[in-house]
Amino acid sequence: MANQYSIVFKQEQAHDDVIWSVALKTNKKENFETVVTGSLDNLVKVYNDVMRSWICSEAWRDISHNLPIAASSSLDAHIHLWNLENGKQIKSIVAAPVDDWTLAFSPDPSIWLQVNFFGVESRKKEYSLDMRGKFILSIAYSPDGKYLASGAINGIISIFDMATGKLLHTLEGHAMPICSLTFSPDSRFLVTASDDGYMEIYDVQHANLAGLLSGHASWVLNMAFCSDNTHFVSTSSDKSVKVDVEMRTCVHAFFNHQDQVWGVKCNRNGSKIVSVRDDQEIHIYDCPI
Repeated sequence: MANQYSIVFKQEQAHDDVIWSVALKTNKKENFETVVTGSLDNLVKVYNDVMRSWICSEAWRDISHNLPIAASSSLDAHIHLWNLENGKQIKSIVAAPVDDWTLAFSPDPSIWLQVNFFGVESRKKEYSLDMRGKFILSIAYSPDGKYLASGAINGIISIFDMATGKLLHTLEGHAMPICSLTFSPDSRFLVTASDDGYMEIYDVQHANLAGLLSGHASWVLNMAFCSDNTHFVSTSSDKSVKVDVEMRTCVHAFFNHQDQVWGVKCNRNGSKIVSVRDDQEIHIYDCPI
């Protein structure tokens, strides 16, 4: 029988406080998956095959595309790099005087960003992009490395050309803060999520609005594209995890969470979804796309 949408794993009390962020990476060589979570308990936890874990520290996180490295940032303005193979801290960077709300690795493994760009080896700020005074809540690199998108607290989305550092497009479709944004794996589309309850799909090259979804009953908090370039997953303060397609249709909704769902990621082939929420639980789902 073909796989069906279903919850396959639940980790209760994964943290001692709200889990705000999650990252997932597939190790193709050893055929296992690494899940990294960040919580208000000031810890980052690393799960290999989900069943075993060790503890790092801090709150927001991302995993390098090509290296066994995770990065975490926090409101104490410190950024840490972690070795995923042994859980040890590799480097620490002071990003003061600003708080660090989010970060992301570049497809180039030597550089990662959080509006300011830092070298992994140098631990120094390489350069910055002019955000024109906007408070940035979310950022995303396009998988081909050509674009950076940022979402601001005032609902404005900016798309930058990474070769020149210049602002290409300013998108003003949302009326409230941009909680999350993500590029499709082929880098053609950008999907944005906002406190206004809407998700918008943009053609990146032309900045045209290609689709609008309003299936959640409250704030849309996080989203992630699946590898097929068609499906993406969204989470909300309405306690749901939804699998959507570019044709503006929800194909499945999970309601296993009992509180708002802050983070979601898909694995490399799109067969699994991992989500985290306010109640300190990690859920993993089968996703037969």
